[in-house]
Amino acid sequence: MSDNEQLVETITQQVLLALAGDSGDRCADCVGNCVARCGDKVRAVVAAGAGRVSYGGDGAQVPAELARLIDHTLLKPDATAAQIDKLCDEARQYGFAAVCVNPTWVKRAAQRLRGSGVRVASVVGFPLGASTPEIKAMEARRALRDGAREIDMVINVGALKSGDYELVARDVAGVSDACREVGALNKVIIEAALLSDEEKVVACRIAQRARAHYVKTSTGFGPGGATVFDVALMRETVGPGLGVKAAGGIKSAAEAEQMVRAGATRIGASAGVQMVTGGSSRESY
Repeated sequence: MSDNEQLVETITQQVLLALAGDSGDRCADCVGNCVARCGDKVRAVVAAGAGRVSYGGDGAQVPAELARLIDHTLLKPDATAAQIDKLCDEARQYGFAAVCVNPTWVKRAAQRLRGSGVRVASVVGFPLGASTPEIKAMEARRALRDGAREIDMVINVGALKSGDYELVARDVAGVSDACREVGALNKVIIEAALLSDEEKVVACRIAQRARAHYVKTSTGFGPGGATVFDVALMRETVGPGLGVKAAGGIKSAAEAEQMVRAGATRIGASAGVQMVTGGSSRESY
């Protein structure tokens, strides 16, 4: 067994032990509206390590100290200027932590949110990750210049699977350097559904050495989204020093809580957020 295989095996066993017997208690009364209806329970989730909580219900119902943990995200290719403005206005009105938009909307979002304290996040190499390192670094710098203070970049999945780890490291480091120049955060999307467990470990190690701030499970556009196993594997791999963001396919507060228990420090979910309303919402990533 190779060193990498032994590492994966060790981490996997630790993950399974950590998850054993965890039933992920659900509250039927909330019907997904935990932020508004069960503030004490959500505070417990935050105390366990959650950095952000997604929510799409009535912002007026959210306790003020919890609103600042919420991300508002709209990455649909057909998103309109009016929808971006609404996203920003909701974030400003309810004191949400950030909005996440495609690069073309960063300047508009930053201008609309000026003075509000709401951060603007954007994506780089999204959603395929197949751009060259130089283009990703340039794309990141442009988004940062336009006002973004968080970047979610997609790793070069093909290079990783080909064993070209030096290229992957340059890919991540270029964006990390751009972010650190202005005090922004770099979150590396590894698109876990396309990787073996060994490749997930390698991707997380590379992101860590390339001075990223977070590793993230998925784009939401890939063949699968976040799983509890992947989150736990990523957390065991990077340790406490990096954030872990679970994203893609998380549709209920109970699922989000399971991700937090597995080690996620942020949750990415759709704007309108079905996971908390229990009903329909505008679909996004």
